[in-house]
This record gives sequence, C-alpha cells and structure tokens, in this order.
Amino acid sequence: MKLKAILTAALLGATPAIAQDAPPLPAGLSGGDAQENASKKETSPEAPALPAGLGDDATPALPSGLGEPKGPALPPGLAENNDETEETTLSGSDEPFTAPFGLTGFVEARAGMRIVSDPTQKTLSIGEVRAQLGRDIETRHATFRLVGDFFYDQVEDVSDVNLETGRGFFDLREANVLVRPLDFLDIKAGRQILTWGVGDLVFINDLFPKDFRSFFIGRDDEYLKAPSDAIRISAFNDIANLEFVYTPRFDADRFITGDRISYYNPVLGRIAGRDAVIVPEARDTWFSEDEFAARAYRNIAGFEAALYGYAGYWKTPEGQTLTGRPFHPRLAVVGGSLRGPVQGGILTAEAGHYFSRDDLSGADPFIRNSETRFLVGYEREIASELTASVQYVGEVLSDYAALISSLPPGASAPNRMRHVVTLRLTKLMLNQNLTLSGFNFWSPNEKDGYFRFRASYKLNDAWLTEVGGNIFYGADNDTFFGQLQDNTNLFVGVRRNF
Repeated sequence: MKLKAILTAALLGATPAIAQDAPPLPAGLSGGDAQENASKKETSPEAPALPAGLGDDATPALPSGLGEPKGPALPPGLAENNDETEETTLSGSDEPFTAPFGLTGFVEARAGMRIVSDPTQKTLSIGEVRAQLGRDIETRHATFRLVGDFFYDQVEDVSDVNLETGRGFFDLREANVLVRPLDFLDIKAGRQILTWGVGDLVFINDLFPKDFRSFFIGRDDEYLKAPSDAIRISAFNDIANLEFVYTPRFDADRFITGDRISYYNPVLGRIAGRDAVIVPEARDTWFSEDEFAARAYRNIAGFEAALYGYAGYWKTPEGQTLTGRPFHPRLAVVGGSLRGPVQGGILTAEAGHYFSRDDLSGADPFIRNSETRFLVGYEREIASELTASVQYVGEVLSDYAALISSLPPGASAPNRMRHVVTLRLTKLMLNQNLTLSGFNFWSPNEKDGYFRFRASYKLNDAWLTEVGGNIFYGADNDTFFGQLQDNTNLFVGVRRNF
C-alpha cells in the first residue's frame, strides 16, 4: 500500500492543465503554465482597430482599365466544365468538418496489450472508442464551459456511470462558470481541471486529483489530470497574485485498485490484481470532508516564485484501520517553487513538506509517515528541434526512527530516502508533423524505473496517429516501479479533431 502511494507524489504529470493566471516567463521560455497565460489573454481588452486601409477587408480596387484582362473566349462547352470543376474543388471533401451547435472536440480509437504475462489481468490493456464534446458559451457577464467524454471501454465494459472514478460510458470533464466581478478578480465554480507547480510529471505541491490508471494504460496525457468539483478564486495585483481553491467534498485520485492494473499487496506478500481489489473507506461528506488549497506567486528578477498550502487528505488510501480496510488519512502540505531562465534553458526547483496529521509522531506503522519532497530540474534545446530535460527528485521520511521501532515483527522497513532521476527527450521532425518523445524515471537506490515513449504523426490539421508504450522494470516486486512490471504495455491510437 505505501509503495503504491509514493507513486502519487513522485509522478506525474499533465498534460492538459487548466488555464491559470500565473505570470509569464520571458518570450520563448514559457513552460507547462502557458495555458495560464492564455487564460489572461482571453479576458484582456480588445486590441485597437487598425488604421483605415490596413484591415483584413481593405484591399483597394484597381484603377479603371487595370483589372484582370478577359482574354479570348474558350470553345463552346469548356467554360461550363471549368466552372463545375472549380465548384467541386471548393465544396469537396477537403473542407474541414464543423460540428453542429458550435461543439468542439475529437473522436479517437485506442488499442493496446500487455507484453508481459499477468495472470491477474486481461491481456488487453486498452481497447476503447471515445468522443469528447465541448462547448463554450460567452455572455456579457460570464463564460460557461461544458466538456464531456462518451466512450466504450472493452476492457472494463462497465455500464454504470461513476463520475468520481471515471468509469462507465460517460466522464464529465468540465462543467463550470467563470465570472469577473472586478477587474482584478476571477471566480470559477464547478467541475474543472486544476494544476500548479513546476515539476515535469512530478507533482509535489499539486494536490489536485490525478488519474494514474489512464496514464499507465496509454490514454492521452490530458487524462492524467482528473477533474475537481471546486471553487477557484484568483486575485491579481502588483505585489503578488493569489489563488484559493475550495473543494467542498474530497476528490481522491483515480488510483490503482487492482481491477485493471496489478500492484504489490503487502498483506498477501505478492503481486495482486482483480483477485484483490482495493475498496477504501469513502470520504464523501459535503462541507466536512473538504479540501483547501492556496497559492501566492509573482515574478522576482525574471523568475516565477510561488508559495503553496494545502489542507485535506492523502489522495490515495495511505492508512489502514484495525479491521484492515484502507482509508485516506488527513494531510497538510506547505511548500514553494521557483522557475526561470538560466544559460539558455529553464531552471526549476520545488519543495514541500507533508504533515501526516493522523500520525504526526510517526509511530503508527499503519498510517503513512510525514515526509519532505523536493526536486531540481533543467530544460533546454540541445540541438535543432531536440529538447532535453532532467530532474532530480528526493523524498525523505520525517520520523524514520519512530517508524522503524513501531513496525510489526517480520515487516520490511522502507528506505529513509528515495532518489529518482528523470530524463525527457523530445524531437520534432518532418516539418514538426512527427513528434518523438521519451521519458524515463529511474531510482538508483531502489533499482527500478519506468520508461514512457510516444511517436505521434500529424497527418493534417484534423488527423493524428500515435504509437507508444509504458515499460516498467525493477529488481524486486515490492519496489516503487518494480511492482508494476506485469503492466508493461504497447498501444496505438488514431484521433480526428474538430
């Protein structure tokens, strides 16, 4: 159980992050928070009109006699054929598809399979058809956004819809309203995708829900981020920008339970899957089992600096009752981050201390210990259209001596500190239509890792194809990534955007 939970903090990353209002980096150096800057642009005043004669429709008429010459007439019957050919070209299948009612989104199909035998799971790792539909409605006083996914999943084939776990045939991604009652204040309420922090697929102060099942089976990166039912208040001023997020009912991660991805079960002492599905105690009481998150950020000498705070619960079930049932203990986190340009690249740093509020002394072996997590990373272009980024991530248990002394006889002791090194390489080719990327996690002291690779090719503005894989490796079955070795898979996908 505890090994699985480390996965919550060391991984992962997003992919489609929610637009936020973080201050931008210098031109050309913006990173994962670019969508935050885009959010500001959407609400900025309209640009001034161009001077007369410089608009899009300002092509002046040619002087009399300088128009296109008419030339000799074509033989009878050819003029009509040329007109028909032109009409066919203009109205043929090359025209982009436009969805009705102003909808945007995509339709895609994905298929994948395990390449390692796993007796606890199906060989098919993913087999689904998905359609995402979205609609933005802007009024004078508010912007409404609705995004939902309809899909058929052959692996689980669950008909009952569960909006918390994302199972069924429908997943509501976003349903919110954004208002700006004052020039310096934004309020967004409803289901939304939230993210902050500077890590690349490593989340320290980002305690918003993740979907690890989707990430490991080959869905698009945007599905790493699960939706939150929350209210976000953003205030902007010259001293510091502030964000406050209130979630009235706890939103857990869509974590590994064994029903689709196998894991190491310490009680059974072996790899388990559908034969030992985790069913934790629910924390779903409105306004009493809630969450609070806050961030203050500003630019300092060209660097984005931020402070964070969180009060809620461990996002995966890091506690166990006397009857052996998993539950989500209380958690508080404080931390900070820094990001900015250095030597032609981007330097990132982030740290956070996790207070396990139900075991502050660290003497309860059935509740996760308090710990400190940190990362340092650097990214830059190392060749033409080839970008590399590296990160060092550390996780240190706070009350290690108390934990060791309280372990039951025969129980294995975890490492006091875990080291992880990540490397990402991204290469653009064929006029940037082909993207090759690889991301590797490696723990030198636990001797395990996870290699994630993708190759995507844009056929045109609408069609995208992709192949990829999730490769897990490790010396032992009870380590961070070693427990996931049987989930190693390859997949293919094709998407039609509209």
